[in-house]
Amino acid sequence: MEVITMQSEAYLAIIGKIEAINTRLSSKEKEPKEKWLDNLELMQLLKVSKRTAQAYRDTGVISFSQVGNKIYYKLSDVEELLKKHYNKAFKK
Repeated sequence: MEVITMQSEAYLAIIGKIEAINTRLSSKEKEPKEKWLDNLELMQLLKVSKRTAQAYRDTGVISFSQVGNKIYYKLSDVEELLKKHYNKAFKK
């Protein structure tokens, strides 16, 4: 086994660089990623039936992704749908 020695300033500089890299990596992991809902979660969230969810897909009311038989929706698309159909109160 070989022993390597270095000055404490060099060691601290290396440790500082490693900590900076770890900080950057951990902050990237904390960035919000797009949240996806499956069909059941959409149905529960909007309180609609399976057939209504399919009608929304068929008529283009909401965008979706399909992997095999599983359907997924972006949460941002669901929020956009709700905002689009939002009716402001007209009574003061």
